[in-house]
Amino acid sequence: MKSIYEIINILNYRGYLRFVPDEVWIRYRYKQVFKKKLDLHHPQTFNEKMQWIKLNYKNPVCSEMVDKIQAKKYVDSILGGGYTIPTLGVWDSFDKIDWDLLPDQFVLKCNHDSGGLVICRDKSKLDKGAARKKIMKCLKTNYFWHGREWVYKNIKPQILAETYMEDSGSGQLNDYKFYCFNGRVKCLYVSTGLENHNTARIGFYDLNFEKMPFCRTDYLTFEHDPKKPDNFEEMIQIAERLSAGFPFLRVDLYEINGKVYFSELTFIPCSGWMTIEPEKWDYIMGEWLKLSNNYK
Repeated sequence: MKSIYEIINILNYRGYLRFVPDEVWIRYRYKQVFKKKLDLHHPQTFNEKMQWIKLNYKNPVCSEMVDKIQAKKYVDSILGGGYTIPTLGVWDSFDKIDWDLLPDQFVLKCNHDSGGLVICRDKSKLDKGAARKKIMKCLKTNYFWHGREWVYKNIKPQILAETYMEDSGSGQLNDYKFYCFNGRVKCLYVSTGLENHNTARIGFYDLNFEKMPFCRTDYLTFEHDPKKPDNFEEMIQIAERLSAGFPFLRVDLYEINGKVYFSELTFIPCSGWMTIEPEKWDYIMGEWLKLSNNYK
């Protein structure tokens, strides 16, 4: 049986609590997650500053950057071509997908949310019914209501298909998520297997690719640390070019068969509800992020 807090969160996510002002909801949710009040006047932790950015940083280009379709155009404008994964098609509805157009392996994802992902490694074995249920559910959801992140509010929900990618050496796909504070990379986390939250693994690393002494509480950690990417320095440079001029940006990249590819951009990781152990690292990361009234 779901608790009253879970029921309230579900109602909010589905948009039934639209009458609740954003700041009121954000304060409620922060206290629910962290068991303390949110200080928006003098934010100190990383997660507090994420909530401040939600409410005060309203750069209109941000919505284009988190739209997985439009983001590729932004990346091409900064880096030039060759870094984005090829798009095979874009549709407004699952029922409009041209299956004959798609190769044997591909990825389907929604452009406007986190989680609307279907990985197809063999088209002949794809459970289209399950894929349709997942994708259509995501298309009907406005991701803004998840955490009141304004950047998602007016994105037109669409489906895009991309080329299936994996490293031929490892047979898997590591995701390198660079945390950029005021245009500078301070750390990153590596993740693998994110299509299944229960088995996915995550680890934080510094700029020497040494494991950092903290972790997220909602994911398993690596049993064996991943290998440092061959193009690690190039990845840092790319992340800093894409994040220049923004207070915070997480830049997600892949290294596949010796080449760097862009994945996605995120302004508020975990919607600012990222629980970290030990907690002091929430404060340390908060010190890395310098806020300014010029962002308002």
